[in-house]
Amino acid sequence: MRSQIGWRNVSVVFLALVVTAGCRKSNDGKEREMAERTGIVTMKGNPLTLVGNEVKVGQKAPDAELVANDLATVKLSALCQGKVCIITSVPSLDTPVCDTETRRFNEEAGKIGEGITVLTVSMDLPFAQGRWCGATGVENVQTLSDHRSADFGKTYGLLVKDLRLLARAVFVVDKEGTIRYIEIVKEVASEPNYDAALSAAKKLM
Repeated sequence: MRSQIGWRNVSVVFLALVVTAGCRKSNDGKEREMAERTGIVTMKGNPLTLVGNEVKVGQKAPDAELVANDLATVKLSALCQGKVCIITSVPSLDTPVCDTETRRFNEEAGKIGEGITVLTVSMDLPFAQGRWCGATGVENVQTLSDHRSADFGKTYGLLVKDLRLLARAVFVVDKEGTIRYIEIVKEVASEPNYDAALSAAKKLM
């Protein structure tokens, strides 16, 4: 009798493990499988694996939770609502290419004016992002941190496996929240195509 009860308990535990294994929930409480893609981007020619589902031109921009420089939790959808939005992701603002890229978008955003919102997302801590903005005088780009849960990286398929950094990419979203332009930069150490991204954004204004 004791043996039968023991096996019954083992069966219950095993069933629970089977049911819960591999389940990953997004912020909306729905289960989401994390895809992995290799060869989309490289670092010094070496292929990297990206975690997260691919997003495509024409679909609604997925929402994601990020951390602002003041540690407030913000929604991507709220920042872009009703605006033409350029969203860039970079590995780290403390690297030369990311520094150059973000300064360039800051300069271009200043020329365009209030008709556009430019967001830069990285895994840098909010304190580091705030310090970088202060040191560089960047005021036309809002920096946001994905360090807490990598929600943006996973949602947009840009989380670099093992390194826990974001791949370099640019998205242009229209006023209705639809993605109209995407560039995932092949080599992480290269800059994006500024002219193409800015042209796509200006056409939507």
